[in-house]
Amino acid sequence: MKISYQQKILFTLFFLVSLTMMGQNSGKIIGKVTLSDNSPAENIAVALRNTKYNTVTNFNGQYEFKNVKPGNYILSINGIAIKAITENITVNSNQTITRNFKLNENKEELNEVIIKKNKYKQNQPSLSLRLNTPVLEIPQNIQIISGQTLKDQQITSMSDGVIRNVSGAVRLEHWGDMYTNINMRGSQIQAFRNGFNVVSSFWGPLTEDMSFVDHIEFVKGPAGFMLSSGDPSGLYNVVTKKPTGITKGEVNVTGGSFDFYRASIDLDGKLDKKGKLLYRFNGSAQNRGSHRKFEHNDRYAIAPVISYQVDDKTKITLEYNYQHANTTEVGSYYVFGPASGGYANLPVGFTMTQPGVPDTKINDHSAYLMFEHNFNSNWKFTAQTSYFKYLQQGYSSWPSAVGPHFIDTDDDKIPDTQVLDAGEEIRNVSIWDADGNMYLGQMFLNGKFNTGKVTHKFLGGIDLGSKDYLADWGQSHDLDTFTTPFNVYNPNYGTPVNGLPNFDRETPLKERAVATYGSQYAAAYAQDELGFFENKLRLTLAARYTWIKQTSTYSDPASDGHITPRIGLSYSINPSTSMYALYDQAFSPQPGITRSGSVKPLTGTNREIGIKKDWFNGAWSTTLSAYSILKQNELTSDPQNTPGENYSVILGENKAEGFEVDLRGKIVEGLNLIANYAFTESKVTKISDAISQATGINKGDIIPGYSKHVANAWLNYTFPSGILKGFGASIGGTYLAGRQTDTWSPGLEKLPTYFKMDGGLSYETNKFKVTANVFNILDKYLYSGSFYQWVSEGVYYWQTEAPRNFRVGVTYKF
Repeated sequence: MKISYQQKILFTLFFLVSLTMMGQNSGKIIGKVTLSDNSPAENIAVALRNTKYNTVTNFNGQYEFKNVKPGNYILSINGIAIKAITENITVNSNQTITRNFKLNENKEELNEVIIKKNKYKQNQPSLSLRLNTPVLEIPQNIQIISGQTLKDQQITSMSDGVIRNVSGAVRLEHWGDMYTNINMRGSQIQAFRNGFNVVSSFWGPLTEDMSFVDHIEFVKGPAGFMLSSGDPSGLYNVVTKKPTGITKGEVNVTGGSFDFYRASIDLDGKLDKKGKLLYRFNGSAQNRGSHRKFEHNDRYAIAPVISYQVDDKTKITLEYNYQHANTTEVGSYYVFGPASGGYANLPVGFTMTQPGVPDTKINDHSAYLMFEHNFNSNWKFTAQTSYFKYLQQGYSSWPSAVGPHFIDTDDDKIPDTQVLDAGEEIRNVSIWDADGNMYLGQMFLNGKFNTGKVTHKFLGGIDLGSKDYLADWGQSHDLDTFTTPFNVYNPNYGTPVNGLPNFDRETPLKERAVATYGSQYAAAYAQDELGFFENKLRLTLAARYTWIKQTSTYSDPASDGHITPRIGLSYSINPSTSMYALYDQAFSPQPGITRSGSVKPLTGTNREIGIKKDWFNGAWSTTLSAYSILKQNELTSDPQNTPGENYSVILGENKAEGFEVDLRGKIVEGLNLIANYAFTESKVTKISDAISQATGINKGDIIPGYSKHVANAWLNYTFPSGILKGFGASIGGTYLAGRQTDTWSPGLEKLPTYFKMDGGLSYETNKFKVTANVFNILDKYLYSGSFYQWVSEGVYYWQTEAPRNFRVGVTYKF
C-alpha cells in the first residue's frame, strides 16, 4: 500500500509525540524574578547548571521549567549587570517547586546598564509581533535595530540611514525624506507601525520621525499569517516608545551641515503615586536644508502616550502620533539628463526646482487604543484598534520634454524637427493633493499549555481593516516654453517665462480626484508552536484565512479569499545555537491599475533555512539564512508608461533567491559591531506571450528594484575605564554592487558600484553625551536613479546624496 505525503507527516508527528510521552514522571520548577523596586525583571537568564534547561523571564518576570527529571540541581539567575544568584534545588516526581528571587538592582539602574553593556542587540521581539518566543528560537530571520543604534548613528527619520543596519535592504528611489520605500529580497517590503500595516498606496506613509521610535524590527519573508496581509519579501515594524514606569527625561539638540537644526525631548514618568497611571511624551522640531539650492524639509512631531494599569492583570494604553512636514515639491531632488549624457553629468548640488513654487504640506495622524489582559501567567489577551489619517496639499515636478527633442512629422518625406537641444528642458509642475484614511483593528490570544510532555505556545486572532486613498495629480503647468527652455548648463532661476502654477483647490478633493484606491479585509489565524524534548525541537504549524476587497478609479471592485499555511521547524543544537527551516505563504492586495483594469492580489511562497547563534553568553549574535521566494501576479511598472501615466503590468511569475548574513552585539567590553551582507537575484520565471509582446519583458529578465550585493558595517568603541572612560569612536561603511534600476528600461549605462564611509566621535558622562558624526567621509558623488524611455528620446534621472557633511548633537538626561 502506498503511503501518501499527508500520512507520512501525521505518522511523524505521532511518533514525536509518542516519544515524549515515554519515560518516568517528572517535576516542574516555576517562579518570578523581581527588582528592588518590585517591578518584574524581564529577559533575565534562568538555568539549571550543567543541563539543557535554560530560559529567560517573560514580561512579568516569570520563568518555568517543565518535565524536569527527579534529582538535585543548581538553579542560577544571571543577566547583564546583575549579581548572579544560585540555589540548590531537589526535584521529586510529580512535584511543582516555586522559587522566587529579588534582585538588588532597580529598573532604572538595570535599563541604563543594559543599554551601555549591549547597545546593539535585543533578544525579544515586541508585543506587536505577537510572538512570545526569543529571537534565537523563532524559525525566521528577524533583525532588531535598537534605539541606541539610532542614537549613535544620529538617525532622525526612518529614511535617514536605518537600512545600513540590516542585510539586503536598499532604497532605489529615495523620495527625499518623505516616503521610506525599502526594497529587500527582490521587492518593496511592507511598512508596519506597532503591528499595523500602514500602507494604503505606493506613496506613503510619511517616514517616521525617530523622536518617538523605540526600535525597528525587520521580519524577513512573509509574516502575513499573523499580522495583516503583506509581501512575501518581508516587512519592517516601527515600534513606538511606551511608558516604562521610570521617572526620567532626555533633551537633545543637534546641528549640522546644510542648515540642519533639530531639537527633541523625551519625558517618561508617573501621573499618580502608586504608579498605575503612566505617561510618555516625545516631541521634535527640525529645520533641514539641502546640498541642493532652494530645497528644504522642515518637520515637527508630537507623540503623547498614557497607560493605566487597572489591576495586576489588565492594562490600557492610549497613544497618538502627529507629524507635520513642510517641504519642497515632490521630485525637487531629481535631475534629468538626455540619453546621450548618461548619469551624474552635472554638479552634485545641481537642482531643477524653481524658487517660488509653494511648499508641499503633509499632516500625518495616527491614534492607537490597546487593551491587555493576563488571565494568568500562561494566557494573555490583547486587543487594539488604530486610526490613520494622511493629508497632503502640494506639488510634484517632472519634465515635459528633455533635449534633444524632436517633433515627429509621421511623414518619411519631411524630416523631423528638433525643438530642444541637449541640455534644454521643459520643467513641469503638477498638483498633488491627497487624503488617506485607515481604520484597523486586531484581537489576539497568546497561551502556553502542555499535552503530556509536549509544550504548546498558541497564538490565535483576527484582523479587520479598511483603507482608502484618493489624490488629485491631474492638473499640471509647464514652467518653461520651447522658445525659452530651461538650460541645465546655464540655469536661470528667475521668474519662469510661463509663470508659476495656479491650480484649482476650491473644488473639494473628492470631486477633482483623478485616482482612488481602497481595500477592506478580514482575517482569522491560528498558530501552535509545539516543543519536543524539553523544547529542544520546535515545530510551528499555522494557517490564516484572509478575505480582501479592492477598489480603484480605473477598475471594477474585486474581492478574493485565500488560506495561507505556515510550517516552521527550529532545533536547538545547544542553548546558544539553533537551526531552522520555514515554509510560508503570503496573500496581499496590490494598489495600482493595469490597462485592462483588473488587479489580482499578490500571492507568494517563501522557503527558508538558517542557523542562529549567540556568542559569549549572548553578548553578540549571528544569523545566516538562505531563501527562495516565488511570486504570482506581482505588479510592476508598465514599461510603456508615458509621462503622467502610472499603469502597472502583472507578471505571471517571478522568483527571488539569495542568502544573508547578520552580526550584531558586543564583541568585547566597549566594542560593539553591526555587520551584514546579502546576495540577491530576482528574475521573471513565467510570463504570458501577450504581456511579453506588449511590454518587451521576457522570461529570464531581471526584475528591477534591488542590488545584487549589499554589505554594511558599523563599529563603535567606547573606553569602559581609565582616563579616557566615556570617549568613543565609530566607523562604518555601505557597499552596493550589481545595482538594478527602478524601471524596466535600464538604458545603456548601468548604475555604478556604490561605497559610502561614515564615522564619528562621542563623549558620555552620567548626564551628558556629545555625539559628532561625519557622513560620506570620502566626499564621493553618490546617487540613485533610473532610465526613463518615454520622455523625449529617453532620459537618465538621478538623485544625488549629500557630499561630505557633519552633525553634532548634545544630549542631557535628567
